[in-house]
Amino acid sequence: MTDDIHLAFAHPAERAAATSEGLRDRISLRDHIVSVEIGAFQAERGTTQRIRFNVVVEVRPLDGPIDDDVDRILSYDRVTEAIATEISAERINLLETLAERVAERILLEPQAVRTFVRIEKLDRGPGALGVEIARTRRDGLRLVSPADADVLHPRIVLLSQDAVHSAQLPKWLDELEHSGTPTILSVCAPDQDAPRAGAKMAQRRIDLLALEQACWVLAGRDSRCVVVETATELDWGMKNGQISVWAPSKLVLDAVDTSPPGPDDPVALAGWFAGQMAATELVCLGITAREAQVPVREVSILSETLV
Repeated sequence: MTDDIHLAFAHPAERAAATSEGLRDRISLRDHIVSVEIGAFQAERGTTQRIRFNVVVEVRPLDGPIDDDVDRILSYDRVTEAIATEISAERINLLETLAERVAERILLEPQAVRTFVRIEKLDRGPGALGVEIARTRRDGLRLVSPADADVLHPRIVLLSQDAVHSAQLPKWLDELEHSGTPTILSVCAPDQDAPRAGAKMAQRRIDLLALEQACWVLAGRDSRCVVVETATELDWGMKNGQISVWAPSKLVLDAVDTSPPGPDDPVALAGWFAGQMAATELVCLGITAREAQVPVREVSILSETLV
């Protein structure tokens, strides 16, 4: 029992050695500490905390001599890059999620066979709070890098409130549904005063909620409009012919590499979202268009066609 307890808290390198089915070469990253905004609790938003990574990667044996050639081995940089990439992709709530994504990215490396990933929060209490996972790359399994995956390029349509309540809405949706291009809808909030809060973050939440209420109003007008909030749901919707209505709170609040426009400027926010989604175009229906990261087209509320 004492040995079991020791192994439970030992460095992943010792755990890898103890559970290996044979002798494998390993590389390790010890006590790699970064500061990042992470956590599911409200107190963890808007502030960074230190998290520590300990990672071990078991690698395939090399065929022939190394020849002192760095291109023949799995570089330590690939491990730290996997961590940096997943941290910068989006704000994450759970250490479990981050560990899983880091492990998956490491196992994309052709030399990697198995990896142990331990992540600990250092500032949430008197001790270190963490998780550890072990993941194996199964023989014959081809893991696909996000860079290799098919990238879908949707059309983003921003609807004014007049457009949401127009009698033309079913006809526009018919056209979008049969256009052959994945469609994601965004909406403007009703032109009415939202509750006011003294704190900037609180007001941002209130304004985002106003936009999301408008999303649900649109969904209530036509059952083909499905309100979604996560990148995973958006991706599924594009691949399955669903007309998604983007509820912006999660992606806006979780953005780490850019500063999204405020919800009080729905045109700029839709333009930012279109850029994030690598959209083919942004269609502004019943609202004045502005320049964005993607091609922008303005369509009158009186128009019978969108595409």
